[in-house]
Amino acid sequence: MAQRKTDGSTVGLTGSVLGSEARSDRASAPAPTLTILYHPNLRRIGDFVCLNELALGREVPLSRYQPDLVRPGQLVGEPVADSYISRRPISLRAAPDEGIEIVLGDSRTGLVAQGNAVQQGCTFTAGDLERGVVLELSARVVLLLHKAGALPIRVPPRFGLIGDSGGMVRVRADIQRVADLEVPVLLRGETGTGKELAARAIHEASTRRNGVFLAVNLGAIPATLSASELFGSIKGAFTGSVASQDGYFRRAHGGTLFLDEIGEAPPEVQVMLLRALETGEIFPVGSQTAQRVDVRVIAATDSDLEGKVRSGSFRAPLLHRLAGYEIWLPPLRERRDDVGRLLLQFLREEVARIGEPWRLDPDDPSSDPLWLRPHLVARLARYDWPGNVRQLRNVARQLVIGSRGLAHLEIGAAVERLLREGVDPGTDSRPALDPSGSGAHRPSREWRKPSDIGEDELLSALRLNRWDLKATSDYLRVSRTSLYALIESCSRVRTAADLSAEEIARCHGECGGNLGAMAERLEVSKRALGRRLREMGLG
Repeated sequence: MAQRKTDGSTVGLTGSVLGSEARSDRASAPAPTLTILYHPNLRRIGDFVCLNELALGREVPLSRYQPDLVRPGQLVGEPVADSYISRRPISLRAAPDEGIEIVLGDSRTGLVAQGNAVQQGCTFTAGDLERGVVLELSARVVLLLHKAGALPIRVPPRFGLIGDSGGMVRVRADIQRVADLEVPVLLRGETGTGKELAARAIHEASTRRNGVFLAVNLGAIPATLSASELFGSIKGAFTGSVASQDGYFRRAHGGTLFLDEIGEAPPEVQVMLLRALETGEIFPVGSQTAQRVDVRVIAATDSDLEGKVRSGSFRAPLLHRLAGYEIWLPPLRERRDDVGRLLLQFLREEVARIGEPWRLDPDDPSSDPLWLRPHLVARLARYDWPGNVRQLRNVARQLVIGSRGLAHLEIGAAVERLLREGVDPGTDSRPALDPSGSGAHRPSREWRKPSDIGEDELLSALRLNRWDLKATSDYLRVSRTSLYALIESCSRVRTAADLSAEEIARCHGECGGNLGAMAERLEVSKRALGRRLREMGLG
């Protein structure tokens, strides 16, 4: 059992330190770790144990009663303790070059590793551990064998962000450090990693928490409208401008303005943004009079801004102004130990939405602990998630709706195709900035030809991604421009511009003004629908 040392750190099976050194909040060097991705007792999902004994040449037993796994932030743990798992242990041993050998011995526990049944034993390399090895025990418990650094002693607040992986602990620590400072923040990371959630967390933890938080996706605003949308305009500034209007900067006065996809800002808007950041002043389109604004700017990008600077499409001074402090959000494939925690949260939200919350309520006597099948969790954990957390959330919705009323959560055709045609092990899914800040890119997946995508696949992808066009383009592996062309040519897909004002107003009333629900019901882009609502005075 875990116990406390005199220096305040936490001790595991043989006295190996689970916490960091008492005088440092920095995580220690990554060590082999077991994390529970699924357990019939849903409260156990996320429990973990660091296997530091392996570095000392000792075997680690894995059985019903060993080792003890602890919940993040707690000192005392407990074993897996599932009666279907053998009392006789499987042995984990150090292998050459920091690998790990798994030996079944006389254990009667059925073991499946990375989707393959293990008869006697298997060996995994250091590279396998970096990616994460998914282990299924007796078709009941799913574990991730991976490398992880020890959690710091002073774990930062959660800020509403799900996850206890090292990467997410670092993100939360960065938020805690910068939230109360009046400096711009640049959030970097692949699409779907949660940059807007991180921006909201910074706002809620800042001194501006009582002010407004406005999120703007620059990639969704036509270049010709970007300046007026951000900085406002005066009457007669351009054709169709029949009245003066405030832009996002004025509307966010006293609060926080989140600029997503900052790399898509047109050159003329970049100049105006730089001035706003440097002077706190803006010029509405058509006006010669400066207006003072008190706004904290948080920007986000999945682009290589340094590469854009070198090509001349992004201004270096603006990059330097935006990056008062940078936070890098890890892709889901690099925080695979959070998959179980995230999946459980998303599934609970979805079963509540369809009126079946008891499905995943461990206190409800009618709940079946294996409604969520362990093998399904294992398959999801092995997938590389090119759309990251957003994609996992969408898949959870697809699973719940597709299994509504069934005895078990079932993989439907759309999710089956996703997992079957997923990223090959060891390859990355999207170009992503190196977290070291070097600006180097990892290899990217090959883009598809738009002509290869039929109407059925297009419509299925739009529905799976809740009509989020950026997420859909990533899912289909086509450019945003190609996706727009596919939508334009598809007779079965409408755009927000095709909707009548009466239809929008009626749906607005029926959905209580919930933009997400409206977009799903009307089956159009959420952002484009939001623009129509603002035009109608309903936004």
